[in-house]
Amino acid sequence: MLRQTFCHVPGIGLKAEERLWASGVTSWDAVEQAAAAVSAARRERLTMHLEESQRRLAERNVGFFASTLPASEHWRLYPDFQQSVAYLDIETTGLGGPGDHITTIALYDGRSIRHYVHGRNLADFANDIRAYQLLVTYNGKCFDLPILRASFGLSLDQAHIDLRYVLASLGYKGGLKVCERRLGLDRGDLANVDGFFAVLLWREYRIRNNPQALETLLAYNIRDVVNLESLLIQAYNLKAAQTPFGPSLSLPLPPPPPEPFRAHTPTIERLLRQSGAYGF
Repeated sequence: MLRQTFCHVPGIGLKAEERLWASGVTSWDAVEQAAAAVSAARRERLTMHLEESQRRLAERNVGFFASTLPASEHWRLYPDFQQSVAYLDIETTGLGGPGDHITTIALYDGRSIRHYVHGRNLADFANDIRAYQLLVTYNGKCFDLPILRASFGLSLDQAHIDLRYVLASLGYKGGLKVCERRLGLDRGDLANVDGFFAVLLWREYRIRNNPQALETLLAYNIRDVVNLESLLIQAYNLKAAQTPFGPSLSLPLPPPPPEPFRAHTPTIERLLRQSGAYGF
């Protein structure tokens, strides 16, 4: 999609981009056909900027496109930088208030899953995340990334796709789990686990030293990041379908990876009863 993109060029917004597409300027290589769509001066600026875009893409410089594209269009970055994507999610002891801290972090890059646990290997995250150019979260702009920056002193200035906003622009609102259900993702044995319950699981692990609680928490945290990949690809396909190039740009959904932890149903059921949230 990047090679069909023009709205990162100064002076060309989404409407002007649509006019370029309609006039036959459907890729960077077709800019010579822009005579009927833009003035000579704008065409010269367009040509110069697209020459730089070609160089930056060849250099795999995602930061150039992240800084020039409108934030609402960062979904376009995905196919060209798919090999340097980190799907990211954190769990905490609360809702990010004073005294709260990160309990677990899950990171998935489309190939391997990594997990980090407070009191074990949490510090390793700071070095590992530097290997990735593009971060994908759900509500990470408001929650995950500010907490990670404060906890680790990281800049986390990589390009970032926050699926909360991408999905909302497609009409999918109401939180990550609601969006998952509407887009056909089933959490199975983790259906009753949410962010509040993740706090209970951590307390169960720390107070009772219950390893099944930690395994369930990690299974939940990892399911979040694995599902982010599917949500991003579905959102990308829906967005691409709104352009003249939809069918040719559509991406297949990958099979889910083997997950290293399984939810412990007896622990979930007991904590649900204790919390007063048991539904029957």
